[in-house]
Amino acid sequence: MPPRVNTYQTLILTLSCLLAGCGTLSNVAPVAEAPQRAQRACGDPQPRNIDDWLPLMVEQHSPGMVVGVIDAQNQRHYWRYGVTDLEHRNPVNENTLFAVGSLSKGMTAEATAVLVAQGRLRWSDTLETLLPPTVALSDDAKKITLLQLVTHTSGLPRQNMDLPMLTAFVRYLWNGENFYAHLDSDRVVDDLAHFVKPASDEPRYSNLGYAVLDYVLNYQTGQRADQLVDTLLFAPLGIHHASFTPQKLRAWPLRAIGHAGSQPKFVPAGQVVPDWQFTGNMLGAGGLYADTADLLTFAAAHLGSTGNSLLDSAMRDAMRVYYPREKEAANIAWVSDTYGEQTITYQVGYIGGYSSYIGIDRQHHFAVVVLQNSFTWQNNLGHSVLLQLWREQNMASTCGKNAVI
Repeated sequence: MPPRVNTYQTLILTLSCLLAGCGTLSNVAPVAEAPQRAQRACGDPQPRNIDDWLPLMVEQHSPGMVVGVIDAQNQRHYWRYGVTDLEHRNPVNENTLFAVGSLSKGMTAEATAVLVAQGRLRWSDTLETLLPPTVALSDDAKKITLLQLVTHTSGLPRQNMDLPMLTAFVRYLWNGENFYAHLDSDRVVDDLAHFVKPASDEPRYSNLGYAVLDYVLNYQTGQRADQLVDTLLFAPLGIHHASFTPQKLRAWPLRAIGHAGSQPKFVPAGQVVPDWQFTGNMLGAGGLYADTADLLTFAAAHLGSTGNSLLDSAMRDAMRVYYPREKEAANIAWVSDTYGEQTITYQVGYIGGYSSYIGIDRQHHFAVVVLQNSFTWQNNLGHSVLLQLWREQNMASTCGKNAVI
């Protein structure tokens, strides 16, 4: 019988949560706020231009930040704040590369959804059939489905809980260095031999689950997750400035440099921290670099038809809610929060010295991307902008009706 999580493992997980700030399904969910200074009363029946209120909502917590918005008329807008780093002080813009961390998961999950649409995989496939027969699996691990991996409902923990992981994590708190070497290697599947499913089916954010997904994709297709994303997602969408091997991109030398913020805990805020580089099973979970313009292109593909039936099918799958609840409902990689009549579907990413956000309101045709070159938990601007876009639109409609009456 596989061992249950013991007191030692629980202590490791608790320490990690206390020192790093454990996230939720969304990897630390933002809170939607619309500051009073951005609100208005009835009077002008037309919605205000975004330029009138968005800059007032920005509280910059990073050396650089770029905000991109798609409005209800499908127009794109960009706001640029700060610099790539405090030494070279190159201004950031919508073509500046940032590490986007767990936004990578959204790309990998939707490439997986394309494979399902092609009939090469099924959401009901289990690890027992998806992994090599030489991989040791507990009875509970054998039953984990492909759908459970991409929706964070497998029950797998955020990462493996052992002494080497704790040791690497403590080093990170002092130097900012990558502590996910185990998950990046093929040893990641070793953690499945003793997996015991939690009693509750509630979604649990899992880097381990997405590293296993990368392993599965490579075994099933002969291609790594990054290669599948390039072929199945980026090429048909015309995304040319995002990459899991960003050193190949022309924008790499002028990329935004990562800085400490809320994390690492014991590195002074504003100090440059190391880039996190992955070469194995964490590539598709956290290895992507992208710019704001390409991420808006990715978001826009979810607001209407792409003209590609396989992509459209994959994105419909990705947008569907598989674990319903008002806050942090589980989609495929995406998460959905409901605020009255508005539903915000989003992803967030935190890695090294970066924070990222991509969110959409499909019903009202809004999308927002926020990229920052500091690790900051204060990542609620995207939610706040989407909420304010809807308030402006709703206010114009309400005031117009009242004027007629």
